[in-house]
Amino acid sequence: MAEPAIAEVLAIAAHRDDVEQTCGGTLLRMRSFGVSTAILDLTRGEAGTRGSAEDRAAEAAEAARILGVAWREALDIPDGSVENTWDNRLKIAAALRRVRPRVVILPYWTGRHPDHYTTAALGYEACFLAGLAKIDTGATPHRPFKIVYASLYADVRPSFVVDITPFIEDRHRALMAYQSQYANQTAGSGLFVPEEEIRERTFAEARHYGTLAGVRYAEPFVQKEVALVDDLTLLPVQSL
Repeated sequence: MAEPAIAEVLAIAAHRDDVEQTCGGTLLRMRSFGVSTAILDLTRGEAGTRGSAEDRAAEAAEAARILGVAWREALDIPDGSVENTWDNRLKIAAALRRVRPRVVILPYWTGRHPDHYTTAALGYEACFLAGLAKIDTGATPHRPFKIVYASLYADVRPSFVVDITPFIEDRHRALMAYQSQYANQTAGSGLFVPEEEIRERTFAEARHYGTLAGVRYAEPFVQKEVALVDDLTLLPVQSL
């Protein structure tokens, strides 16, 4: 008999704080429905310009508390060197079999940071691998039903957006738990947005995607599959 699921929705990201930026509001919304959520970070942040792996671990734990996730872990894939290898696929597949999610959220498959777009392919292939009965990871096989891609920083039209209006403040608090990254400091000052601008920028992005669907704040996602509709009269978002 298959093990019970730890969470129904699992967000997989390259770095601690990626999830908070791209789909933290969606995880909060799922929790409000009673849906259990989890986060798998592939790296620990040891190569970051700011902070240490230990700093990031403590901050990730606080962000997880704010987001209300049931489970969060970080793998030991080198920060800045996420590669789509057999060993890395096995590590993620093992985590998938432990958490047993129905839905997996991955980063969009193109972007500026190689760790991010590599995670998209790596996560997809690990989802497939996790369902193969002859692959031994110490747990029974499990393959998620649905994979969606968080596309906030991609220049693409989303397949759908999730209304995060009631959760926008907690989403921001979860992101700002990473004080080693976002508090004003000398290190990386030319690379990072000043702390006083973070709220303005992140809220503006969420406002843009909310406007597309007639809500105040939203997070965007892409799915590769064609959506299936049963009842045209229940389609949301007014056309005119």
